[in-house]
Amino acid sequence: MKIKKAVITLAGPDQRKLPLQSLIDRQGNEKSVLEILLDEIMRSGIESIGIVHYPGDDKTYKGLLGAHTDEVTFISQEEPRGYAHAVYSASKFTKGESFLHLVGDHLYVDRGEISAATHLITIAETESCSISAVQPTRESLITRFGVVGGQRMAGSQELYKIDRVIEKPTPTEAEQKLLVPGLRSGHYLCFYGMHVLTASVMDIIESLLKDNPDRKVPLSEALNILASKEEYLALEKNDLRFDLGTKYGLMKAQLAVALTGKDRDQLMSELLEFFVLKDLNNQGR
Repeated sequence: MKIKKAVITLAGPDQRKLPLQSLIDRQGNEKSVLEILLDEIMRSGIESIGIVHYPGDDKTYKGLLGAHTDEVTFISQEEPRGYAHAVYSASKFTKGESFLHLVGDHLYVDRGEISAATHLITIAETESCSISAVQPTRESLITRFGVVGGQRMAGSQELYKIDRVIEKPTPTEAEQKLLVPGLRSGHYLCFYGMHVLTASVMDIIESLLKDNPDRKVPLSEALNILASKEEYLALEKNDLRFDLGTKYGLMKAQLAVALTGKDRDQLMSELLEFFVLKDLNNQGR
């Protein structure tokens, strides 16, 4: 299995404007969130990227691609039928191939030398199966995420075999259905916003959309079915992931990117000066 394509979804009402925001990347260059995300994907060896957007938004995004104009295909989500439908809108682009999938309102900051996307792709190609990045998350936060249940794979500290996926479960539901042996008490494996998916997920989504024409289908529902049909793994990541749509999301993402970039020392010095002066001013009151 070779992963050559990626799909970014950014057609949701809360996603559309976030890729337009500008940040300073690790090299000190000002770029849009979208271009930074494209840089991350292309470094993982992907050859082409499909961007699923709200009808008409492609005109706005075309000026934000930087050096990646030739690698990007714009895909309009013609009906607002939810997350799974947005992914399914790219089915003609993926053409029966496995693909990397990311959401367009998250920014990923790697702690190590290997990016999360590269790590996921490497394992997916080796194991020839779907795999999702996950992070251990305390139970008070799990109502924001898709959550997986399963078993740690023998001989690995980071890989799990997924046997169930539930979208935004309550803590009670998670305790009953999603406990993962070996995780710290009160913690569950939540989606990181990055997946490598086999072509069969498109068939599953198509069936769900046909059977449920009057409701929006979450991607987690399709992934739960996927787990029952074929091998589906989770990769535990301890890198940083920022939901740009949350309070201070953009600010936290910018700080994380800057503190792992070439201007780290300068920024640390300026932040230290800021907080020292702030404390001195507070003491003088």
